[in-house]
Amino acid sequence: MASLRSWVPKRNFLASFCVLILVLDLNVPALTDGSDNVGGDELSQLCGTHMSFLPSPYGNLSNLVCKPIWNTFILRYSQSEDHVLNIVLSAVYTTGWVGMGFSKDGMMVGSSAMVGWINTKGHARIKQYYLQGSKQGQVIPDKGELPLTVVPASVGLNGEMIYLAFQLKFQTQLARQPIVLAFGSSYPKNSHLSEHEDKTTIMVDFSAGSVSVASTDTSQMKKNHGILGIIGWGLILPIGALVPRYLKHKDPLWYYLHSVFQFVGFCIGLAGVVLGQRLYNIIQADFPTHRGIGIFVLVLSILQILAFFLRPNKEAKIRKSWNVYHHWVGRIALFFGALNIVLGIHIGGAGSDWKIGYGFLLGVTIVAVVVLESMAWMRRSEKTTTMDPSFQINPVE
Repeated sequence: MASLRSWVPKRNFLASFCVLILVLDLNVPALTDGSDNVGGDELSQLCGTHMSFLPSPYGNLSNLVCKPIWNTFILRYSQSEDHVLNIVLSAVYTTGWVGMGFSKDGMMVGSSAMVGWINTKGHARIKQYYLQGSKQGQVIPDKGELPLTVVPASVGLNGEMIYLAFQLKFQTQLARQPIVLAFGSSYPKNSHLSEHEDKTTIMVDFSAGSVSVASTDTSQMKKNHGILGIIGWGLILPIGALVPRYLKHKDPLWYYLHSVFQFVGFCIGLAGVVLGQRLYNIIQADFPTHRGIGIFVLVLSILQILAFFLRPNKEAKIRKSWNVYHHWVGRIALFFGALNIVLGIHIGGAGSDWKIGYGFLLGVTIVAVVVLESMAWMRRSEKTTTMDPSFQINPVE
């Protein structure tokens, strides 16, 4: 088997491959201030607009923090000592609606948002919405958890910019807060919003007067996190687990294939975990169950890698115990990995494409196991029922 061993990747190559994936995954731009790419004169021009066209108190607010935050969106705000937060959000406007949501975990679902628009008759409208789910019918008007004051919210149009102004009062000073921004090009019908054209999540530190904006769209980071998890834990690692069970007669080919699949799957899964942690740091997307299962599965996979390097010889007395440990830890890790993928698709508000895609992949895996297990059982049955032709029973004389 020397020729076989010559093409099998060495452990250091696999380790290098794993490091490469992590490096590529970690090459996510760090948080930057939203005004870093805006010059001083341009920033002064953008933020220097007098808002006298807005009703009091919004039209005569002073000492506002002003930051370009995303696309054409500009955020102005001030926070008083008694925890009253004045917000004026502006953006280039032609048709449709503009919205700003306050999220508990950085996700759109579960957040409360202020949405404004100018209808076809030229009348300004602004409402609070509760984003109960990701579907259009789950965006409920006149509902939400924002602590609005008695000062009415207002919408104004000045030139090509629309201005949304509202006032909130919190129990304590508002500090770091995930903010969801979105806009749609179609007018709301009976106060029901059309689907958004684009959205993003930023982190605003209202206490420090700064806006941290991810230079990479977090929605793409969420997709990458899900893709890495599905490829690693939903495809490569399950294939690697099937190899030793159904290719054990191809020794030592099964061992090398198993090792390669599991190392590659582990590296991709690890990259998904690291990206998930980066996502949490950016938008504070805190889902304890999903995060806890992810860490648990990562620990189990690390134990499996350590077991690979500590694999005893076939003649060792503890080899049987090692096999039992290795098999069951792997099965438990795969089960919780699949469970966490389903949970991630659910809490991420992924569309039907994700559900159908992973459902198909999981279904194919289950069918493959059933077919391979049936074939293995048939082979075992044939061996037990087929007698050796060279063996003859001497007749009784």
